[in-house]
Amino acid sequence: MLRVKAGDLDKMGLLFERYNRPLFAFFYHMTHKADASEDLVQNVFYRMLKYKHTFTGEGEFRSWMYYLARNVLNDSVRQSKGQHHLDINDIADTVGGGILADEGFEKQQNTDLLHQAMAGLSPEHREVLVLSRLQELKYEEIATVLNINEGTVKVRVHRALGELKKRFFTNERR
Repeated sequence: MLRVKAGDLDKMGLLFERYNRPLFAFFYHMTHKADASEDLVQNVFYRMLKYKHTFTGEGEFRSWMYYLARNVLNDSVRQSKGQHHLDINDIADTVGGGILADEGFEKQQNTDLLHQAMAGLSPEHREVLVLSRLQELKYEEIATVLNINEGTVKVRVHRALGELKKRFFTNERR
């Protein structure tokens, strides 16, 4: 990013190749809408170019990138007046035709239950779980992205995991 900041815009393609999939995964886990996620990724890279002067190189690039991504997501939600909220019915995958092996069917059910449990979490809890568990950011990086201290991140992750576990096993019994 420092090379892009210095005017070597060809390096932006390398950043896109390296980070577009993790960004897409972040947005998809937050919205569960593929088309919207693709658009949001594009918006992040646009903002990287627009705000390249704000990257100092002192911290992790990923922290800065997810900070921008979070702002893009918040702006998108604000513009659509909440239409990007997660709906459990949107998340539950349908099982295709044909007979599935018991093991495969059980795995699919557990995946569906996990998606439903994630969808039921508050955006704050869902966000810290996506960043820590799926995007594999360190707590220090998440603290930078969310502009909170590292201890608060640990508490949020712990509470989010507890809530996820509770929701998962409540859904499983239904």
